[in-house]
Amino acid sequence: MAQEVATLAGGCFWCVEAVFDDVAGVSDVESGYIGGHVSNPDYKAVCGGDTGHAEAIRVTFDPDVIGYGDLLDIFFHVHDPTQLNRQGADIGTQYRSAIFPHSPEQEAEARSAIARAQAEASAPVVTTIEPLSHWYPAEDYHQEYFEREGSRNGYCMAVVAPKLQKFRKSYQARLKREAAG
Repeated sequence: MAQEVATLAGGCFWCVEAVFDDVAGVSDVESGYIGGHVSNPDYKAVCGGDTGHAEAIRVTFDPDVIGYGDLLDIFFHVHDPTQLNRQGADIGTQYRSAIFPHSPEQEAEARSAIARAQAEASAPVVTTIEPLSHWYPAEDYHQEYFEREGSRNGYCMAVVAPKLQKFRKSYQARLKREAAG
């Protein structure tokens, strides 16, 4: 079973991590920081907006179960790629919509996915394709955050849960068995 990695930024990493945890063929989702100019950033520094990093996820997946293009289509479905440097009330470059391809093939597929998203969008898609740079895992308390804290956290209930419900309703055939049940 060959594994590939996708690195995506679509606003708060808690939101997109929760969705991709439910995708069949995904074996791991890690929240972290990428695309900035500061070594070893932490959450506070990234949230301050001065490091240049995006909150992002690194998705490990089996391409025999789900293709990279399919992951990108889900990515575009569960966040608003027309909002520049924000997702909802989360504002700043750390919440930008970006794809960090791991290969020339992924870059070509990212361009195709952006074109597909643009064909369905009512405003310009502002998602960027950025060079893959050093990945910094987020602090342990951010990993699987929604799974652990979602029912006790107001932000999660107001923002993450609706995204997860939207995904589960639209992509039932792509859910892991435990998420579907």
